[in-house]
Amino acid sequence: MNIDGIVNSILGDYKEDRIINRTDITVQPDRDKVVEILDKLMKMVFPGYFREKNYKFYNLNSRLTVLTEDIIYNLKKQVAISLIQKPEYENASYDERVEASEEITEKFMLKLPDIRALIETDVQAFFDGDPASYNHSEIILCYPGLRAIVTARLAHELFVLGVPLIPRMMTEHAHSRTGIDIHPGATIGKYFFIDHGTGIVIGETTIIGDYVKIYQGVTIGALSTRGGQSLRGKKRHPTIEDRVTIYAGASILGGETVIGHDAVIGSNAFITSSVEPESRVSFRDQNCK
Repeated sequence: MNIDGIVNSILGDYKEDRIINRTDITVQPDRDKVVEILDKLMKMVFPGYFREKNYKFYNLNSRLTVLTEDIIYNLKKQVAISLIQKPEYENASYDERVEASEEITEKFMLKLPDIRALIETDVQAFFDGDPASYNHSEIILCYPGLRAIVTARLAHELFVLGVPLIPRMMTEHAHSRTGIDIHPGATIGKYFFIDHGTGIVIGETTIIGDYVKIYQGVTIGALSTRGGQSLRGKKRHPTIEDRVTIYAGASILGGETVIGHDAVIGSNAFITSSVEPESRVSFRDQNCK
């Protein structure tokens, strides 16, 4: 086997001007480190369920202080690197990016009590909505839907703060673990319940109200993406109002599509226009009014 020949051939291929040939790893966040930060945030969200085994403190104050310092130190570094991806920071010095990352990280950490308050409503929604759940511990420790929602809520806050790449790394990690794909840009109200969950897709500009329940295989997506980058920043995904239930396999598409409050969307429905409040849709329909 001609190892040298193979290596030289690949090295030669690296010299081509291609996107996939970029080798400077200092201009992008470390995906493994981002996942590690996410896991530590989970321990902060659920202090009695997930603990940092490396910390030998028994006092909650001490444990939380060390965990907070750890998260801030590592998140700040990754945010500073990610900011290179934004045009306004492309030519900024490292010190300027660090200063910006410190401000972003502090704002994010101060939002954690608000994020945890939303997550509390999600846990309760799971318990209230699923008779197969025997207690809250089972939901927190076992349910992939909750894992995906918690990750999306944490990532969304970073997304709102303008952090590139890192929010998507977080939600795609959850996607790989749970089969649930929630873009960090999606806006999700309180008491959100995902039952079973596998195969759910929720697009970037989706707006979901309070007390919404969705089942496996649901797509809340764009009507068409043939416009590519020209569609960036436009409302491409539906709005789901309060107390809507969407059953397995339903597809709801389009930025102008609004599912009115208290509507029920049956399994495998295909919806590309708005549905009136309190409606019941239980058939395949291209023009629901």
